[in-house]
Amino acid sequence: MHFDPDEVQTALRKAWSASTASQWTASNPAAGQCNVTALLVQELFGGDLLKTPLPAGDHFYNWIGGVRYDFTASQFDQPIAYMDLPANQADAERGATSEQSAQLRAAFERQSAGPDRPCG
Repeated sequence: MHFDPDEVQTALRKAWSASTASQWTASNPAAGQCNVTALLVQELFGGDLLKTPLPAGDHFYNWIGGVRYDFTASQFDQPIAYMDLPANQADAERGATSEQSAQLRAAFERQSAGPDRPCG
């Protein structure tokens, strides 16, 4: 899959579940998904991990090709005052289990392989 932010966002929304983040709800599917999502997007499409400290903890997102991509921003009621602090994989992994990451990767791959695209 090439990096098309709209396609990535659509696939992520369908891939998120309670097995990818314990805060997930049907009414707020992006809740708690920032760690696993930012890690997966970096793994698949490269770029850098960034974070912004928030009252509930660090919020993670991606920087790809000179553009900030926060695929989980919809979980918040208010706009984020981004600080774009450099983050690394170890930082983001603190908020995501390997099982959650594996679940998101598998679900994302299923969602991003549309009817005209082969899986794998």
